Amino acid sequence: MTSTKSPYGDETISSDGFVRYAYQSRDGGDNSKLRRAFENAEPLVYFRGIRPKAFVPYYPVYVVADDTVAREFLIAVDESMRFFGDPLHMTLNERRYAERTVRTRLHQPVFRAQIMYAYRTTCAICSLKHGDLLDAAHIIADSDVYGFARVSNGLALCKIHHAAYDRNLLGITPDYEVRIDRELLDEIDGPMLRHGLQDMHGRRLNTPTRLVDSPSKDSLAVRFAEFSR
Repeated sequence: MTSTKSPYGDETISSDGFVRYAYQSRDGGDNSKLRRAFENAEPLVYFRGIRPKAFVPYYPVYVVADDTVAREFLIAVDESMRFFGDPLHMTLNERRYAERTVRTRLHQPVFRAQIMYAYRTTCAICSLKHGDLLDAAHIIADSDVYGFARVSNGLALCKIHHAAYDRNLLGITPDYEVRIDRELLDEIDGPMLRHGLQDMHGRRLNTPTRLVDSPSKDSLAVRFAEFSR
C-alpha cells in the first residue's frame, strides 16, 4: 500500500516501468513480508493512494527484485514482467514493453479515478452523471511527450463527446467554451446530433471546484488549434 502522505516516499514509478517500493526504516514488518513474497513468487494486491482514504487496487502484482543496495523492492504490475531476465538490467525492448504496460495498468486507472473525483462524475460538457457512460479524456494525448496523466490534462466526458473531441468534431477553447465543427452544425440527421452535439455549440464547460484541477488553458489552446485547422 502507498498513501498520499507516506513517511517513506514509498512509490517511485521508474523509467523501466516498475514500481520501486522503499524499505521501511525498521527491520522486519513489511520488509520481511515483501521479501518472502519475492522468494515464493506470491501475488499481492497493491493499493495505490490517490487522495486521503481513497485507493486504486491492482491485482496481481509481484515483487521481482530485492535491491538491498538501494533498499527498495521492484514491483511488477503485470504478470508478464515477471519473466524478464534481470529486472535490474533490462534490454531496450524489455524496457519499452514495461513502459507501455505500466502506462496502461498503473497510470490510466489512477488518472480516471482522479478525473471522476475532480469532475464529480459528471460530463464537463453535457452534465451527464452516469459513471459507466463517462471517460477520462486526455486533452493532449497520452502518447504525446506532453500528454501527462494529470488532472489538468484531462476532462470527464461522456462517450459521444469524448469520441467527437478525439476526432476534432468538437473543440474546447482556452476560455472553456465548446465549439462544434461547422459542417456538423449544418447537418440534418436526428435528435442525437441535434441535442447531443449541435446544441452544445457555445456551451460553457463545467470545470472542477478546485482551481488546481481546472483544464490547462495552454493544453486546450494546442488542441483547439488542431480543431480549427
